[in-house]
Amino acid sequence: MPPHTACDLAPLHTLGLHAQARHLVHFTDNQQLEALLAEAERPLRVLGSGSNLVPGEMVDGTVIRVELTGRTLLGEDEDAWYVAAAAGESWHEFVQWTLAQGWPGLENLSLIPGTVGAAPIQNIGAYGVELKDRFHGLAALNLEDGSTCLFTPDHCDFGYRDSIFKQGQAGRWLITEVLFRLPKQWEARLDYGDLRSRLEGREITPQAVAEAVVAMRQSKLPDPAVIGNAGSFFHNPVVSSEQAADLRQRFPDLVAYPQPDGRVKLAAGWLIEQVGWKGRQLGPVGMYEKQALVMVNHGGASAADVKALMQAVQADVMARFGVPLSPEPIWW
Repeated sequence: MPPHTACDLAPLHTLGLHAQARHLVHFTDNQQLEALLAEAERPLRVLGSGSNLVPGEMVDGTVIRVELTGRTLLGEDEDAWYVAAAAGESWHEFVQWTLAQGWPGLENLSLIPGTVGAAPIQNIGAYGVELKDRFHGLAALNLEDGSTCLFTPDHCDFGYRDSIFKQGQAGRWLITEVLFRLPKQWEARLDYGDLRSRLEGREITPQAVAEAVVAMRQSKLPDPAVIGNAGSFFHNPVVSSEQAADLRQRFPDLVAYPQPDGRVKLAAGWLIEQVGWKGRQLGPVGMYEKQALVMVNHGGASAADVKALMQAVQADVMARFGVPLSPEPIWW
């Protein structure tokens, strides 16, 4: 199974940067792994839809593009439905499929870009729901010895936009299938952002929530098919309650959300907008005019351009607020 060579990565990730992969493999069947491990040039890098990625101009080793498909109801009990999806499935299409089957629970995560297999790596989340809230388990192939391993929620060490697959086990696993537990006692999650106001006057159903989430995301976030972007570029920083109180004294309009552990999450987009980066460019990249948290590629950008803008934004936010910003995307 010889890999392709010198493949253009620009159409394979949503930022659309000038980038190439030295080798690329289309992974459509788990049986390919044995030959891949025997023949492929290292390091091995796993790619879904590239919606959370900043690749360098030449990516060494072998990029494995996961294109596994399939989704099914594994079973149900009196409390929940148990649903599985292959790693290469579109996340948004999978969410809409579960709703069409009458299995709610993922509606707040509608229109998040990416694949099912990438979702647990990032512990994706939106509008008060995170993947870990509906996660039941996953299957993954070990890229060191070819073995298969099943991960339960406790194995994954989920955190805010984080998991073991981004930290201690980064680069070791190729996720092949993800399992979800969707509770039959559905309860709408509407207490984040202006989601509740979007639904005012409407019957609150899972489909209505999904439609409201889609409308909100489309109103604020750029379509990667129109302008290159990787969604939210920075994590929302979490600070101590004391630091948040000090910031609120100095900045009464501070956008902040108390957390269960007593700390406070700040809105990175608000911080970035306050230091003047909303709608502003640095070379071919800039922060989106409708949402300062999103970095966009106006054309012809490379990872170096992204890094320059990232560092400029980080420096300005730190200088004014004393708050560090960390990037969400994975860097190759």
